[in-house]
Amino acid sequence: MTKEERYEKLKDIIKIYLPEDVSVEAITMESHFINELNINSANLVDIILDVEDEFDIQLENEDMDRMQTVKDALQIIEGKLD
Repeated sequence: MTKEERYEKLKDIIKIYLPEDVSVEAITMESHFINELNINSANLVDIILDVEDEFDIQLENEDMDRMQTVKDALQIIEGKLD
């Protein structure tokens, strides 16, 4: 799976949890989950669970703490897949 494919899969997961006032186009590599995409902490946990299922990885508490932006999430996913 390429980096672009991982990014698209991650965006597909994130868009489910976006509030009504945020569009899918707002999701970029630099998007901050809470500050820019307005994703609350409960939905962030759901995103993490979906990421684990989609990519067949296990995320630790430290990974979750580091997952502030979409780019952070992708780097963590790639690190787990390597």
